[in-house]
Amino acid sequence: MALPRSTAATWILSAVAVTAGVLLTGCSASVSVGKSDPKLSADELAATVSEKLARTTGQPEPDITCPEDLAGKVGTTTRCELTADDGSTLGVTVTVTSVDGERINFGIKADETASPAAG
Repeated sequence: MALPRSTAATWILSAVAVTAGVLLTGCSASVSVGKSDPKLSADELAATVSEKLARTTGQPEPDITCPEDLAGKVGTTTRCELTADDGSTLGVTVTVTSVDGERINFGIKADETASPAAG
């Protein structure tokens, strides 16, 4: 039985929130950058977070946007946003856990609840 579009989007966001909260709290992603002061662009960060969430949840890569570059300094955080097809959103916090030369390691944690679509 097919789910209505809004129900399917809510289910996907809920699955990401639950799975991310459980599985991504202690997980991290890492990216090598080629600069003396490591920094990951907002676009590269969004792509990496999307890929990691998709792998963890077994769902297609979600639409993720990040408002700023991620500086390679331990403790630095930024908030990204996952947007479902119906416009509902889920916040995702990215925190730098370690930096090894040009490699930035970071943890990803999705919020527990989604925000409904504006409208």
